[in-house]
Amino acid sequence: MQKRNNWKLILGLLALIFLYTGCSHEALIKPGDSIQVAYQKAFKMYQSNHYRDAAKAFKTVINAGRGTNYAKNAHYYLADSYFKSDQYLLAANAYDRFINLYPKSSRTQRASFMEAKSYYKLSPRYNIDQTNTHKAIQKFNLFISKYPNSDSADVAGKYVTKMRTKLAHKYYNAAQLYLRLDQYKAAIIYYNLTVDQYPGTSWAEQAVVRKIAAYVEYASRSVPSSKRKRYKKAVDAYQQYLQLFPKGKHRAQAKKNVQKAKAALADLKPQSAKKTSSVN
Repeated sequence: MQKRNNWKLILGLLALIFLYTGCSHEALIKPGDSIQVAYQKAFKMYQSNHYRDAAKAFKTVINAGRGTNYAKNAHYYLADSYFKSDQYLLAANAYDRFINLYPKSSRTQRASFMEAKSYYKLSPRYNIDQTNTHKAIQKFNLFISKYPNSDSADVAGKYVTKMRTKLAHKYYNAAQLYLRLDQYKAAIIYYNLTVDQYPGTSWAEQAVVRKIAAYVEYASRSVPSSKRKRYKKAVDAYQQYLQLFPKGKHRAQAKKNVQKAKAALADLKPQSAKKTSSVN
């Protein structure tokens, strides 16, 4: 009984495959089809959500109908077909080509937004190479500058904020890694990068708090001649925190860290205050 049911399932699947293949064959562009018929077949594939097949068909229309409105429309829907089939790099390139070929088209504005969104889709996790994230930010900022009154300008701004937060996270994570390796100079550099380049992100506040703690720990492990300067750096970092985040949610932790630095400074002997080289 089980084998008979399995055969019925297999035969049913073969029938569906045959039916689909037959329908697909009828929909394919054939030699001798006019450019109009070819475009209609391509667009029907697109409407039926067969985006990979549609992309191939639209490329045929573009090659056969250069200079026609059919080719112009095919360029646009080729990019959309790539995007909707998750082929984001191909989509970005196709949108860019449409923008360059048809800068005065009513669809150019959307194409510009979608090109940026394609790179956004390619943007990986924060701990991986962020080339596409930078590209997406660049494209979205260009869109905002060109179309400031667009309904999509606010959406583009939100995408930029989200990606800047991701880049800040990458710097912050690098700082944390260096701190775990007791490489305080490198850790502090990356905490500063987080704050300087992405001050409006949530990671910036945490970076200043951690920088205070890093200076305190660094000073505690330093030779006596370097301790005072590094504890003072912790106090300076706390002042930076108060200026940048007067209502910061991590203020209690920042204050706790700087109190350690002040207590250590008070305990240092006067001769520890000699001029020495220090780390910024």
